[in-house]
Amino acid sequence: MSRARVALLIASAVTLVVAVVALAVRPSPRAAGRGGAPTAVPSQSSLSFSLPLKVGSWAYQLQGYPDGRLDQLAAGPFQIVVVDLARDAGSDWFSAAEIARVRATGKRVLAYFEIGSIEDFRPEYPLLRRQAGDLIANEWAEWPGEYFVRYWDQRWWDRVVRPRVDRALRAGFDGVYLDTPLAYEQLALSAAQGRDRDELARAMADLVEHISRYAKNLRPGFLIVPQNSPELRHQPGYTAAVDGIGMEELFFEATDERCTEDYCAENLAETRALRDDGKFVLSVDYATRPADVRAACAHYRAEHFTGTVTVVDLDRTAPPCT
Repeated sequence: MSRARVALLIASAVTLVVAVVALAVRPSPRAAGRGGAPTAVPSQSSLSFSLPLKVGSWAYQLQGYPDGRLDQLAAGPFQIVVVDLARDAGSDWFSAAEIARVRATGKRVLAYFEIGSIEDFRPEYPLLRRQAGDLIANEWAEWPGEYFVRYWDQRWWDRVVRPRVDRALRAGFDGVYLDTPLAYEQLALSAAQGRDRDELARAMADLVEHISRYAKNLRPGFLIVPQNSPELRHQPGYTAAVDGIGMEELFFEATDERCTEDYCAENLAETRALRDDGKFVLSVDYATRPADVRAACAHYRAEHFTGTVTVVDLDRTAPPCT
């Protein structure tokens, strides 16, 4: 589910030991036509990792940064941190100097943004609505003010996705954390221009592959981490395009509710398969009761996932599992 909507509503006011194989992403025929000249980015040494993957801890915070700064995350006992590409989600972006200070502590920093939807508080939204409003589809009932988009359209890449990837590269992020691949399931079929769910899944996989190919051409070793929808691994080329996956609510749904539905077991099975393919797993569950926190951490250890147990508002850091 999207957490960036909460960021606006509530925030109005390493030594990394990671196993990532540098993989050459094969082009997807459906994405091959997406254009755009690469944007020059500051040089940054490639990351070199080896199997097996061991990421000990991570932090996931999209709002509530004390004084708008990342100092607390930089000082924390984390190996990977995920922060919003935009400091306040609307217009103010984290600078290269700020990201460099976090990276100087041995951490890797991933930039969060959405690729299958857009919120009405994002800086791209007003112009998109005026100039390419037909890209905007149905509102996400669970998150008022957030809309699924026709993410397969070249204009979505040109106007929103590529500029976001470019900004993450220029700011010195180590990778991107891509939310709402699940748009392929949630987009109204009436807005899908004749596509069925299988075709929508293929189009989403194409987009992730294209992001990976584009970013890794500019910076080898740049990490591509989609959130949720692990079943996209069945799409040809998808698994090779990603370095890891972020998974919400594998064991506890918001908040302190054990995940017992059929989809919980399905998600876990698909996530295990990605792990077995050498992808790292950043798992996040939403729980506050000490017993539930301990139970989630025990699951992470058993599954060899890197996990954090935190609050649904994602406005604070959580201590690593012990």
